[in-house]
Amino acid sequence: MWLTSARNIRELARNDGFNEYFQKQFNGNEATFLKWKEAFDVLEMLGGEEIIVPDFDDAMGYVKRAKEGFEEQLGRDSEKALEATLGLIAMMGSSQAELIRSQVELIGKLGDLVKMSVRALGEENFVTLDTLDVLGNALQRNEQFEEAKEVWEINFLAVRTKALGEAHKDTCQTLNNLGVVFKKLKNYEKALEYYERALKGSETVAGKTHPETLDIVTNIAGVYHVLKDEKAEELYPRALEGYEE
Repeated sequence: MWLTSARNIRELARNDGFNEYFQKQFNGNEATFLKWKEAFDVLEMLGGEEIIVPDFDDAMGYVKRAKEGFEEQLGRDSEKALEATLGLIAMMGSSQAELIRSQVELIGKLGDLVKMSVRALGEENFVTLDTLDVLGNALQRNEQFEEAKEVWEINFLAVRTKALGEAHKDTCQTLNNLGVVFKKLKNYEKALEYYERALKGSETVAGKTHPETLDIVTNIAGVYHVLKDEKAEELYPRALEGYEE
């Protein structure tokens, strides 16, 4: 799955400079360069960090051209065409482009793409799963928590867990997302259940002092704080000490 692979080189790209890193890695091979360019921008949108890319319009142009080429050569419902469509929608919905001006419009486009991908590629294809993940994030940002819960819990989690296992950072992120959603819905028991699963997986794959693990600890403490449970006072110091290391 290219989203997973791209995440592994994210910090290198951040440090070296976006274009310099990718051009150096792929020697100007546009097809490969495009794939990572697309992946990086989608990742930034998913993470809510959105690094400003100097040639963002050029990046969108690459993705759009690839989408049109794949549709012409392989068909509109081909895996590569749908993958490029996801990248283009995500980029269009970013604050840097502002071509999709509302979360409602973005959610609608993603929902349509999910249906196309399921019909053409199946429920377990990586394009379908990536699109569902982007859709879940868009729903959460739009405070449609019931809908986000349905996307992640019913349509997404079982397939991702089957493919990657629970001790994988992408699965942990999904579990953590579900914890956030259930906390928003005031279902604190379910929130804790998902946070604890996320914590167990993150401790295994990343370690007990990794920032992502500590973020989950903080989330768990937040639930206990709402419940006025003294466990919150035990967890907050653990997170703070870890952040300070």
